[in-house]
Amino acid sequence: MTAPTTTTTTTNKAVISLTTGLEDAERVTVAMLVAFAAAEEGRPTLVFLTKEAVRLAVPGVATGTACAGCPSLADLIERYQTAGGTFLVCPICFTAKQLDETNLIKSAEIGGTVPMWRWIGDGATTFSY
Repeated sequence: MTAPTTTTTTTNKAVISLTTGLEDAERVTVAMLVAFAAAEEGRPTLVFLTKEAVRLAVPGVATGTACAGCPSLADLIERYQTAGGTFLVCPICFTAKQLDETNLIKSAEIGGTVPMWRWIGDGATTFSY
């Protein structure tokens, strides 16, 4: 896992753990709002996708708008990626859903808890959705 290039300290890192996919689009929206805000503020930011959320790492899945007045999921993910945010996709969950590891959105890669802890290093602010 390649961490975003930054000059901030490790205590400025943010990790968002997301277990929910499009079955709860509002929860995904909130998680991505937190993620892109951290990334846009210059924090190295990682979204760890597990369970149904791994499907969001497949191109064309994160579409639609969760609620009236909410930004579209595609826009949130694009904004997050543009700000330098990355996705780490649980390999067990991804494989269990028989998804194609060669077909991931940009800034996403397959990796489990060990790469996540290595990325966290000395610490991070965490959120779980």
